[in-house]
Amino acid sequence: MRLRLARRSAATQTAQAVSVHAQGQHRNLMRRNELRAVSPDPLRPEARLRWRDHFTLSENLLHVPGMHPEHDGLRIAHLSDIHVGQATSAVRIRRAVAEVNASNPDLVFLTGDYVTHSPKPLPRVIELLTGFNSPVFVVLGNHDHWVDASYLRTGFERLGYTVLQNEHRVVHVRGAPVTILGIDDGRTGRDDVEATFRGAPESGTRLVLTHAPPTVEKLPPDANLVQFSGHTHGGQFVVRGLTEAIFRRAGQPYIQGHYHVRGNQLYVNMGLGFGFGGPYLRRGTYPEVAFFTLRPVESAVTH
Repeated sequence: MRLRLARRSAATQTAQAVSVHAQGQHRNLMRRNELRAVSPDPLRPEARLRWRDHFTLSENLLHVPGMHPEHDGLRIAHLSDIHVGQATSAVRIRRAVAEVNASNPDLVFLTGDYVTHSPKPLPRVIELLTGFNSPVFVVLGNHDHWVDASYLRTGFERLGYTVLQNEHRVVHVRGAPVTILGIDDGRTGRDDVEATFRGAPESGTRLVLTHAPPTVEKLPPDANLVQFSGHTHGGQFVVRGLTEAIFRRAGQPYIQGHYHVRGNQLYVNMGLGFGFGGPYLRRGTYPEVAFFTLRPVESAVTH
């Protein structure tokens, strides 16, 4: 199957933001993803995809203090909150996997909520999220624990993915070690930061995966960590001023995008699931596949 990818920018669906901080720099470019099949497509025979099959691509440049110099240019793909089932188009999920593979990142991160309330979609999670060509690291979300965390862990491990529940792994990428710290879900009280960091390297490139964004406040301060999270769906239904206030009262001050928190960095993915034709409406937020390029802080100063 041959695919042609056309990316279009529109005023209502393009976001550009630059934030500069003493600890580093982040730049984000978000674009709409539009895929057309130019030969028979087993996922959907029609040439043009439905609106519910679309998602946005965000390209993020992160300047990270203390990262290993060999990791200048390291590429990461991040998906979250996929919510397999009637809430999310299966075609959208498979297109997202194809888009990640086309980008050929060094690492793929999945940060939780693969189901919603019912156990019926559990086998489909493994079916739809198979086939990544890069090493995949997985953490679980609150809905996964409410449905069947054990099933999901076993299924992902059967695919060869690394599932981390208050654990860490040191992997060699581009000839240098990357420490990946996977903290279990904080929304359900299963996060144990101390256990996750126990015995882990205290310097170099260190990347944190956890479902709930507020876990960033429990990380060691000023440790040059980058945390990847989801959970919020970008606010799901955004009404300016009101949504932020509601999330703050619920203990979720980090809604979407990039933050600096206590000397570390946080990125909150808007999630691939929900909205665009499903039963859970989105407003002011879009299904997202996020890509990151890591750079040392020195390059931000130089350029």
